[in-house]
Amino acid sequence: MRILGILFSILCLSLSSFGQANGSAQAGGSGQPVRFGIIGTDTSHATAFSNIFHDASRADHVPGGRVVAAFKGGSPDIPSSAERVEGYAKELVDKHGVKIVERIQDLCPLVDALLLESVDGRPHLPQLREAVTCKKPVFIDKPFAASWKDAVEMQRIAREAGVPWFSTSSLRYAEFVTAMAGKAARGAIAWGPGPLEEHHELDLGWYAVHPIEVLFTIMGTGCEKVSRISGEHGEVITGYWKDGRVGIVRTLLPSGGYGAVAFGEKDVMQSPENPPFSYSPMLKAVLELARTGKPQVPNDTTMEIFAFMEAANQSRKANGALQPLPRW
Repeated sequence: MRILGILFSILCLSLSSFGQANGSAQAGGSGQPVRFGIIGTDTSHATAFSNIFHDASRADHVPGGRVVAAFKGGSPDIPSSAERVEGYAKELVDKHGVKIVERIQDLCPLVDALLLESVDGRPHLPQLREAVTCKKPVFIDKPFAASWKDAVEMQRIAREAGVPWFSTSSLRYAEFVTAMAGKAARGAIAWGPGPLEEHHELDLGWYAVHPIEVLFTIMGTGCEKVSRISGEHGEVITGYWKDGRVGIVRTLLPSGGYGAVAFGEKDVMQSPENPPFSYSPMLKAVLELARTGKPQVPNDTTMEIFAFMEAANQSRKANGALQPLPRW
């Protein structure tokens, strides 16, 4: 009986050790930071996110994440990509000790989650197709996709691969936006810069996605139809919700600040002039995705935002006529 007891104790210890080892292999397990791999070093987000994760002296520091590897990428026909990809890659190596890899698949054994950061939305589809082979959660930065067709295909690829993904604008988490969220009983207006990029069929996704995301954060989902009117100094995109509310996005050209107004049952809430915002709340949500596999913003919400932009595209082609949101 004593021998059986000893054998049982050994078995229990073995199972316990296996459980501990298995847990530490998960993202951020056993108190270890989540290891992130970047896809696309042609955006300031690559270094900005690394600074926030790594520098504990910053007021906006987000503990628990570490950028450890990166794939450069880059698009030669977009100056903002081609002229910055090497510089940001060098900063990641010199300042943060990041390992540069030759292929996206090379990131797989090195990381717990991926940050798809390429500033050009066109390679996002092929890059995601490679990224899902890692079977790791993926944050997809703006522009999520260069076309509606690509957006639908990206959702399908991630779903069939069983890979959780998350995409959002950092403006969703700005204090002036969260204060208004859910309080637009009668509608809302959001505004922000709206420069376009000629290579993107889904052109609003290049920059106007930020005020559009603000509008959806305040209004919620349920938009059915959209119209889009263009002018010299910006565009007006009007969405009609199924509950009768109306939401408006005013893009500003060539540039401008962000803001919003929410119309409640009795009160009107308006953002302050030049409201501040930070990447930190968004990066906390990215950490949550890496650790739990659960996106803080549902994928269907992101898809509706891009369906809104696709309907706006069709409206522009139809001289501002109302267009229904496509389904996905």
